[in-house]
Amino acid sequence: MKNDPLDLQIVLITGMSGSGKSVALHALEDAGFFCVDNLPPELLLDFVELEKKHKASRVAIAMDIRSAKSLPLVPEQLAALRQQNVEIKSLFLDATTGTLVRRYSETRRKHPLSQLDSEHSAVDMRRALVDAIELERELLADLREQAHVIDTSIIRPSQLQGYVKSLISTPGGQLTLVFESFAFKRGVPGDADYVFDVRMLPNPHYEPELRHLTGRDEPVAKFLKEQPDVTQMLEHIQDFLEHWLDMLARDHRSYVTVAIGCTGGQHRSVYLVEQLVKLFEDKWVTLKRHREIEAI
Repeated sequence: MKNDPLDLQIVLITGMSGSGKSVALHALEDAGFFCVDNLPPELLLDFVELEKKHKASRVAIAMDIRSAKSLPLVPEQLAALRQQNVEIKSLFLDATTGTLVRRYSETRRKHPLSQLDSEHSAVDMRRALVDAIELERELLADLREQAHVIDTSIIRPSQLQGYVKSLISTPGGQLTLVFESFAFKRGVPGDADYVFDVRMLPNPHYEPELRHLTGRDEPVAKFLKEQPDVTQMLEHIQDFLEHWLDMLARDHRSYVTVAIGCTGGQHRSVYLVEQLVKLFEDKWVTLKRHREIEAI
């Protein structure tokens, strides 16, 4: 007899070394999950069977490049667990190479794939670190493809914890839409499936009474709603998503991240994210993120 999918929920955390997996695992521990770090993939199926016997309901597992030789086993194992009606959510944490190099430099940790020691020059060490990071990306590519990606390059640990907790709260087995506002001046989110540039729209920043507000405030929303170009942009994004979302869902996508960017990530992109959530939340599971204003 198959298990009820609500009896056991597994969150699998993978990703680049230095991308924040320990922060995500702590967030899940705070949310009541039994957490295991660096579980060898060879033990995954046996571990799940053990947790079933223990009547566990929420388990979080972190795997990383330290198990490089056996990571190719994971996709097939996850498929087998889903056949047993185990609910699985896969999260992949990522960051830019420059960010990862900086984090390793600050902590003076050695990358798991690095072959050099401290006796080498700083130039050689940096080159070896970049090579190790790029090799890691290649080895983890399949896991990244099958997971929901969170780009941690410029978000604070508290933001990452919030993102993880919101993701695990969504129902399993159906597509979730993630709408995210951002500032182009701080970089495009690396986890976005679709990016819409709205910098050409009228900017409330140049209205003195609106400058200190955000797209969530009524005066800014009123200003933007009265702009024909803003309304047209909203309609175009809505039409595009409505055309393709059913096909994405049929392709067994679990998450689709739609990023809306303006110059400062405070007014136009925030307003459009708020409106898109209202338009889609009745048919799809929706989440929203405001990368810049949530970092304040």
